[in-house]
Amino acid sequence: MTQPFLKIENLTQRYPDGQGGEMTVFENASFGVEKGEFVCILGHSGCGKSTIMNILAGLSEPTSGVVKMDGFEVSGPSLDRGVVFQNYSLMPWLSALRNVTFAVAARHPDWPKAKVVEHSKQYLSMVGLDGDAIRRKPSQLSGGMRQRVSIARAFANHPKLLLLDEPFGALDALTRGTIQDELLKIWGGTEQTVFMITHDIDEAILLADRILLMTNGPYARVAESVEITIPRPRNRTSIIEHPNYYKIRNHLVHFLGIRSKELAGKQADGPQAPQTVRIEEPAQPNPEPRAPLRAVNE
Repeated sequence: MTQPFLKIENLTQRYPDGQGGEMTVFENASFGVEKGEFVCILGHSGCGKSTIMNILAGLSEPTSGVVKMDGFEVSGPSLDRGVVFQNYSLMPWLSALRNVTFAVAARHPDWPKAKVVEHSKQYLSMVGLDGDAIRRKPSQLSGGMRQRVSIARAFANHPKLLLLDEPFGALDALTRGTIQDELLKIWGGTEQTVFMITHDIDEAILLADRILLMTNGPYARVAESVEITIPRPRNRTSIIEHPNYYKIRNHLVHFLGIRSKELAGKQADGPQAPQTVRIEEPAQPNPEPRAPLRAVNE
């Protein structure tokens, strides 16, 4: 049996509770991500999503468990793993272009300067930035433009794994939708492996191949892996017409609204892989009752 590109095995995180004991945030989290797959993870605040992200990035060490990528154990930060945070994380003293060229030059130290600049401009153009905008410093750019630079920088480095930590959380709805479209366009052309945290159910359905659902903490775990049975390419305005859309959405809303709480605080009897959920097109054309069109936030 072939192993997935990214394999998380029995990941557990505990912290001191301030009273001489320990608090278990999540326990025995085990799942895999295939090469070129786009996976989103959903769960309420406190379940440990960001902690898992930091462990995957090599920024934190788990209490126990292991992360393997391409057959090798993840240990410490690496250029093979790119991260896009919610707060842009750009160097404020550099222009948009130089923020990207700085990273590309670090990744490819043998490239001549002209090639680094050309490559960087190509990816900035892919997120809709060119001309005078790429010469501006982050303080001279809108929030949406700054996040475009962050995404361009991450993709331009060709990491084996791209980690997105709520990258659109601070953006208005229109800007968010535009950058979602550009993210899909770049990802479709690069077949990059992506692992993303989001609190927006509709965003997850639009972007992901699979959605991992976490129970509430303490003792949170990855309980379900929901396949998005809606073909690509996907479009924000037409995806809601697909017969599977509201069946998938209602399942996610029900889990996050009810089942994540019912399963909260229950210790697993050893390692447990998430249950695979595949929601197929209904046999009859009768539409599902539609859950309210809103994000399930923290």
